[in-house]
Amino acid sequence: MARISDEASLRALYGQPGERSLKKQLDRLDVHCRNFIALSPFVVLSTTGGDGLPDITPRGDAPGFIAVLDDKTLLLPDRLGNNRLDNLANVFANPGVGLLFLVPGIDETLRVHGTAEIRDDAELLARCVADGKPPKTVLVVTVVEAYYQCAKALMRSHLWDPATRIDRASFPSLGQILKDQIAGNTLCETQEEMVERYRETLY
Repeated sequence: MARISDEASLRALYGQPGERSLKKQLDRLDVHCRNFIALSPFVVLSTTGGDGLPDITPRGDAPGFIAVLDDKTLLLPDRLGNNRLDNLANVFANPGVGLLFLVPGIDETLRVHGTAEIRDDAELLARCVADGKPPKTVLVVTVVEAYYQCAKALMRSHLWDPATRIDRASFPSLGQILKDQIAGNTLCETQEEMVERYRETLY
């Protein structure tokens, strides 16, 4: 087993990408991208910090929670969270971002890459109100490229197949996990207690 240390060696192993896989990459959001984003209740946001390490985070809300201003601009609201601000702080060091949109029941995904800035303009926040509350900030993403990812990964994973769902009780609650991981932490919130607390603080 050998370490592959350059792209030429990697290409020799895999070969060149097909013509269609290259031509599908757009420099803006067309009608199909817009429609997919409007249907999506879930996106994964990727950024890179000044230390060169990546951060990825799930973002979710009602379908269409990410606003499309035009074919080059998206608004991603930042809802209440744990205030670590990992992804947002990364934007100051490196404005490049990646977004992976998922739609339940559809095995294809949409990848959008671009640059981002953090804004708190009242008119932008007003476009992202949920449950009567605006976010504290929005990430304004300028689209550089967008393309659909084929369905193979989700087909292999059977992600949307109800038969593959695990019984939540078969896995420890986050409260139990954090009790085990954090020295001196004696709190052990049950899964039911956590869900109820989250419901009260979603927005």
